[in-house]
Amino acid sequence: MELSLLLIKALIILAVFGVTLLIATYSTYAERKVAAFIQDRVGPNRAGPFGLAQPLADAVKLFFKEEFVPANANKFLFIAGPSLAMLTACMSSAVIPFGGTLIIGGEAIHLQAIEVNIGILYVFGIVALGVYGIMIGGWASNNKFSLLGAIRAASQNISYELAMGMSIIALLLVTGTLSMRDIAAQQGEELFGISGMNWNIFYQPLGFLIFIVCAFAETNRVPFDLPECETELIGGYHTEYSSMGMGLYLFAEYVNIFVASAVMSTLYFGGYNFPFMDQLGLPHNVVTILGTVVLFGKIFFFIFFFMWVRWTLPRFRYDQLMNLGWKILIPLSIANVILTGGAILLKQEFFQ
Repeated sequence: MELSLLLIKALIILAVFGVTLLIATYSTYAERKVAAFIQDRVGPNRAGPFGLAQPLADAVKLFFKEEFVPANANKFLFIAGPSLAMLTACMSSAVIPFGGTLIIGGEAIHLQAIEVNIGILYVFGIVALGVYGIMIGGWASNNKFSLLGAIRAASQNISYELAMGMSIIALLLVTGTLSMRDIAAQQGEELFGISGMNWNIFYQPLGFLIFIVCAFAETNRVPFDLPECETELIGGYHTEYSSMGMGLYLFAEYVNIFVASAVMSTLYFGGYNFPFMDQLGLPHNVVTILGTVVLFGKIFFFIFFFMWVRWTLPRFRYDQLMNLGWKILIPLSIANVILTGGAILLKQEFFQ
């Protein structure tokens, strides 16, 4: 039995890794289609039916392009930069619960790669390491535009991680746990007589707003794409990259978008929980599978939202980026923590 459980866990880990890569791959296709729709164009429609083979064509093109290393670059770090960016991006999804529990042969199987009771800290730690991939690649290129992009990325991440961390502290005051599985399970409780609707967005709307703005900054997406700002820095930190070095940087960005969307769906929008989930009268395993489908629906919505914003809003100036992070989001996040703590104290005072 121990061996079979180990095999099932290994399959879940492989499935999470595979799904992460698959969604990131087809996010490149979705990005082009969303852009085409917004700009009243067709988008990719040549490679395969409806252009569905376009991501594969892009991958083949990048794989077979010449790998160019600048003469004065640090070759080891030049290769290590995109590798680290991709590694940290793929590690982030390991603690996200993609569903409840399946009962197989009397054993409860959690649809989660690994469970640690400090899951949120794990995600934040891995995400914080991701900026080193950008910093190393930008510095190792020995190009002033790449270095400027790397410095921008580091200062941007530091600035917005503070506000993001404070928004999570307010959420922890409400949930009382760092485990992402426990946070998802709590949101399956009843709210106003509806099971599966006790979502944290109802308790932390300001915290979610701060979190999603910081998520855009952490993933270097428009309007926060200052590290690779083409109109100012040619291509930013990956100016000197070609072939799979460039491919890994671009792919890591889409993996990070998927992870950010999954984290937001889990922390604030109930994760795999959905309205009336315990009142449908369906078998437990069917409800679990439905919950996983619902979670991916939420994730796809946020991925679409990332793309919609990219093709709708202009890029910030750098001073606007810093002002928003330090003068608006951090004070708001501190106020949110104070208000949340005060509300919890009042609740304990009047309802005990």
